[in-house]
Amino acid sequence: MSQQQAFLEAFDQYADALYRHAFFRVSDKEKAQDLVSETFTRTWDYLVKGNSIEEFRPFLYRTLNHLIVDEYRKKRTESLDKMLEEQAVPEGAFPELVEGGRADIEFSLDAQRVAGMLETMPPQYREVVILRYIDGLMPAEIATMLSEPVNTISVRIHRGISWLSKRVDEKNL
Repeated sequence: MSQQQAFLEAFDQYADALYRHAFFRVSDKEKAQDLVSETFTRTWDYLVKGNSIEEFRPFLYRTLNHLIVDEYRKKRTESLDKMLEEQAVPEGAFPELVEGGRADIEFSLDAQRVAGMLETMPPQYREVVILRYIDGLMPAEIATMLSEPVNTISVRIHRGISWLSKRVDEKNL
């Protein structure tokens, strides 16, 4: 398969997930779309220069995360809590939620509370927890993406979940 075909398949396969990741991180629909577009543009430029990519998923997420970090350096975005109060979550961001029913509403409220807690989570834990549980990446993929050992990533995920569990328990007391 040519790199062009692989790129097109990667676009079809990962564009929506990258958008959800970017939206969750920057809390702005248009900015998330711009970041994903720039991610694919930079990836294509990388390929046009004669480079090759063995695994597109970690490469795309790494590129997107670099762009997100650059965006945070430019300007601090609104908090996730404020975004949830003022804006609707984009359609398709959480496809498992179905309208109607008390259980769905309770799940949605719990998800909003956890999302708010993620905003206050230490950054080294927040990033890996989001990549693992929001984006569904495996620890090995996250390790490749962040150029860290898999064990380090696994420990950060564990500590992040422990941190989050402790905050959830405190809120429920």
